[in-house]
Amino acid sequence: MTAVDLLQGVVHLPIVKSLHWCDEAATARFARALAALPGVRQAYIELQGHLGAGKTTLVRHMLRALGVQGRIKSPTYAVMEPYELPGLNIWHFDFYRFSDPREWFDAGFRDIFASPGLKIAEWPENAAGCVPPADLIIQLDVQDDETRQVTLTAQTKLGASLLHQLANSAPDEDRP
Repeated sequence: MTAVDLLQGVVHLPIVKSLHWCDEAATARFARALAALPGVRQAYIELQGHLGAGKTTLVRHMLRALGVQGRIKSPTYAVMEPYELPGLNIWHFDFYRFSDPREWFDAGFRDIFASPGLKIAEWPENAAGCVPPADLIIQLDVQDDETRQVTLTAQTKLGASLLHQLANSAPDEDRP
């Protein structure tokens, strides 16, 4: 896919890219690169992976790169943690304990997902049928040597644009 394809609206989805992160520093580099992309400010990103795969670590690095100060905690018990920055609202969801779709509506999540800002969700499969299609899915798989195999899947035009920009900035491979 080229930039011309994106501008002309020629996008064949999903678009998949594979990465390998050897350590947390590689995760942080990727998070900074993703946070630097203007389109991420309106994206919905799903994080998938087993417990301990590094989903919350990725979010923390990304939120720091976006300028969030203070404590960044996992929303495992609260389900959602909001962050407000000048000109940017961010919502970090953790649907690990989410079990009843009525919670979605009672909590006003539909309104949040319809509003401008960055939405990041861990364990989105537990809210299947409620969440919209993600712009970008980041699948983290822990390897035997504790490195991470990462699969990025773009499901929307915005997601494809983010993947294209990431490919041009090349934050994905292990290097200093």
